[in-house]
Amino acid sequence: MDIGLLIDNTDVPADGDGQFERRSPVSGKIATKAAAAGKQDVDAAVKAAAKAFPAWSSMGPGLRRKILNDCADALEARTADFITLGQEETGGTAPWYGFNVMLAAGMLREAASMTTQIKGEIIPSNKPGTLSMGYRQPVGVLVGMAPWNAPIILGVRCFAMPLACGNTLVMKASEKCPGLHRLIGDCMVEGGLPKGVLNIITHSAKAAPDVVNALIDHPLTRRINFTGSTRVGRIIAERAAKHLKPCLLELGGKAPCIVLEDADIDAAVKGAAFGAFMNQGQICMSTEKIIVVEEIADAFCAAFVEKAESLKTGNPDEQVHLASVVDRDTIDHVAKLIDDATSKGAQVLAGGSPKKGTIMPATIVADVTPKMDIYAAESFGPITTIIRARDEDHAVDIANDTEYGLSSAVFTQNIQRGLEIAKRLQTGIAHINGPTVGDEAQMPFGGTKASGYGRFGGTAAIDEFTELRWITIEDPDQHYPI
Repeated sequence: MDIGLLIDNTDVPADGDGQFERRSPVSGKIATKAAAAGKQDVDAAVKAAAKAFPAWSSMGPGLRRKILNDCADALEARTADFITLGQEETGGTAPWYGFNVMLAAGMLREAASMTTQIKGEIIPSNKPGTLSMGYRQPVGVLVGMAPWNAPIILGVRCFAMPLACGNTLVMKASEKCPGLHRLIGDCMVEGGLPKGVLNIITHSAKAAPDVVNALIDHPLTRRINFTGSTRVGRIIAERAAKHLKPCLLELGGKAPCIVLEDADIDAAVKGAAFGAFMNQGQICMSTEKIIVVEEIADAFCAAFVEKAESLKTGNPDEQVHLASVVDRDTIDHVAKLIDDATSKGAQVLAGGSPKKGTIMPATIVADVTPKMDIYAAESFGPITTIIRARDEDHAVDIANDTEYGLSSAVFTQNIQRGLEIAKRLQTGIAHINGPTVGDEAQMPFGGTKASGYGRFGGTAAIDEFTELRWITIEDPDQHYPI
């Protein structure tokens, strides 16, 4: 599959006709040959978005709503194509990519519904005869940078609300799923999105720093949203700060799941397994720290191991719970964490890292302590840890003992107790009797600490993608002191 850049709704080659290859993590065969963008391509994409901005930003909300809804329909119509290409490019299961399309289409429809909800306010003024308004308006050309792990969800999320708010956008695709991210663009064109409103550029891994810098530095780009690692997020934030460009950053995580002594163990096991192993643990909200109160730790561990060992692994085109991770580097990273942990006293209760290949079973490492690398490091693979806590307060301390703060969970049959604990957890998201992994288009999604800042989703996203201005209408004959 050969793909070009999407600029002005047209498939165009990169400057100099450069290309790069994305290979299947399972077969090693070429999945996609994609255009390798450089600085000149960034400039062309940004200028196309700038040219489209006046018409798109002044378009009535009803028409913008219709177009975004039509785009959602077009996305869903290509579900089979997304599944096939997703299995080839990133190695996940068919249900995962099907779910990606479903939620991404929901995000477009939610964004469409928000076009009439971008509201300001009348603010009482102390000056007689003055009408004072807080007025929201589109910002201009925005930049969206999407990752590979939930490629359709996070690809669409980077532009859905920005477009609903009247902005135009340049989307930087991930070099690990260039075909999937370009396919999103094709769907938007099929749905009727006007020329230049959404432009998509692909690039090689080697060119990533130059492309990112060019997008941030371009004088016509106004704001940046990025979903990805904390390491890269810091670089983006620092670069953007030089230009005083606001960022929305959704970064890494080390999501804790607390299981209290009064929890329904069966419910906790199911929630923890889903949170830890869905999409091979390659989700920013994946459950990486299961903190169990000592009183029920043995019973929980026994049930959790049984659950993990029941999860089937295999190739992406098979009926399995866990398929391939995105590349062998993920397996090597996890293997190092396991080796370090076991050398310091931890036990592997289930699974383990394979000697070769990219398919790894659900893995549980127990008796983890702060002296082990896996206690703090984000694993981003099909592995989770179990840490024993003395009591509720100790469990909360362990949960908060991390630089990250994206998602969290607590299992207890005392809802009031669960709510009080949720308030104490230093995360942007907290679930009571539910898994750490969850997303809905209308929710304020984002983290704290090293998991980033800002919120995607619903009314919270309006603030991220509009300018709030103070505008007055005054008495021309008002009195002046001088």
